Amino acid sequence: MGGMPQRILVADDVESLRKAVDRALKLDGFETLLAADGSDALLMASESRPDLVLADAVMPGLTGHELCRILKKKDETRGIPVIIMSGEMIEEKDVVTGLEGGADDYIVKPFPMKVLLARIKAVLRRYDHGDESRGAQKRSGITLNPEARTVKVSGTAVELARKEFDLLALLLAHPGRVLKPGFLLETVWGYDLADYNDPHTVETHVSRLRKKLGPAVSKHIVSVRGIGYRFDA
Repeated sequence: MGGMPQRILVADDVESLRKAVDRALKLDGFETLLAADGSDALLMASESRPDLVLADAVMPGLTGHELCRILKKKDETRGIPVIIMSGEMIEEKDVVTGLEGGADDYIVKPFPMKVLLARIKAVLRRYDHGDESRGAQKRSGITLNPEARTVKVSGTAVELARKEFDLLALLLAHPGRVLKPGFLLETVWGYDLADYNDPHTVETHVSRLRKKLGPAVSKHIVSVRGIGYRFDA
């Protein structure tokens, strides 16, 4: 995160939580913007273009889900990552709705601040790695469009799950570079390796990704024994 401090917009109607998150972010070197409802958050995001929006699922004005959907539809804000946090909408269907609405992560309250910070940094890393490839990438018969989140193989659309898409995007962004499972768990999944570091998760997703891409393309995703995975263009 070199250069200027990254700015996080925190939108939550609970003042105590808003202040606690604000304090933790500032101690970790971030700048912050604070909003007490979804409508103010939308205005601030549009005007200030923060590096990430952290939004409560249930707020006056606009809910976190509504805020996320609006931000992801507008050309000027669709590139801003959004993390939804919730203490009420915590069922599987709520999380799925949030992610399908464009959220980059979903965290359930209460949460340790170090976990929240790890999630934020993981999402920011994912966007940082995508900076060089925000436009459509074309490699070895694959066309990947990060904005539309679509993948085509030799012109034919391929449906990928969210993590499969993010995994492929990261591999394509670094052709020839071996990416370790721990790096992928942090960057694609947002895990804190101190809490979860099972390479089998990556192995399973790579296997599914290869099957969906087909043999002609999947051969470019190379397993480097004992180290990680590499995309050979």
